[in-house]
Amino acid sequence: MKEKLDGILQSTLANIEAATDLNALNDIKVAILGKKGELTQVLKSMKDVAPEDRPKVGQMVNDVRQEIETSLEAKTTAITRAARAEKMKRETIDVTLPGVKKMDGHRHPNQIALEDLERVFIGMGYEVVEGPEVEYDKYNFELLNIPANHPAKDEQDTFYINKEILLRTQTSPVQARIMEQGKLPIRILSPGRVFRSDEVDATHSPSFHQVEGLVIDKNITMADLKGTLDQFAKEFFGEKTKTKFRPHHFPFTEPSAEVDITCFKCGGKGCRVCKGSGWIEILGCGMVHPHVLEMCGIDPNEYSGFAFGIGLERVTLLKYEIDDMRLLYENDTRFLGQF
Repeated sequence: MKEKLDGILQSTLANIEAATDLNALNDIKVAILGKKGELTQVLKSMKDVAPEDRPKVGQMVNDVRQEIETSLEAKTTAITRAARAEKMKRETIDVTLPGVKKMDGHRHPNQIALEDLERVFIGMGYEVVEGPEVEYDKYNFELLNIPANHPAKDEQDTFYINKEILLRTQTSPVQARIMEQGKLPIRILSPGRVFRSDEVDATHSPSFHQVEGLVIDKNITMADLKGTLDQFAKEFFGEKTKTKFRPHHFPFTEPSAEVDITCFKCGGKGCRVCKGSGWIEILGCGMVHPHVLEMCGIDPNEYSGFAFGIGLERVTLLKYEIDDMRLLYENDTRFLGQF
């Protein structure tokens, strides 16, 4: 028995000395001192030892166990200290090196313009609402007085997923969804991303943003629309800004108009920004078509309303005098850092 215990001790001490990491030490501990370990098996065989020899054999087993545990503890301490020293060496900081400048993020110019725009209309009592970017043809076209084969569909090159589902070409479907709920009166602003199959250039992109407004109530007139947009122009572009309404055609409004503002750069005298005209087109608007109200379940004899649509990128470019829309999305920090 003594020879067997000496063999276990010597081989275990050699293995402990050769171990290079804590996992190896743990494997040795389990193999020798675990429930099925070699030393544990020796203890279990004590029943085969003569009763008078058991105290002596038991003492020898305990001595071997204690020596192995002491060796394991010492080796664990040595490996832990070596690992800590190596980590400290790797993580040494040279305090004489120049510091790394932390780059703080900030709002995108589009987001700044959107928040300014929302602030104006929220101040007038509007509620900001959003809707799905993947939309039904019913809401994107039909309920806006643009049925199948309508010429207006040709003006909006659309990304269709199937016959009934598409990527929305405008945020007007949000207005149709809100009107359909029948909770009147309505005063909402619906910003969001829209999609059209356009080639990318300085003023076009297949993905851009619109902000559309809708008001439905009793006795709403064109005068309310003009007053609202005139106030918006003054708060967004400056107190001296004037507005001009030009007759236009939109399928979902009647009458309809394009809105121009006096150039905020030259004050209407004519410059490069307004191409010498003194005026800049910023949005389209009009009184909600009676048929649109009917399709959404609103009585046009009792209620009326107006709607308008603003291209967010357009007003952003104008407000910050940016001459190329692509700059907004190229992620060039030299450009974005100016805001």
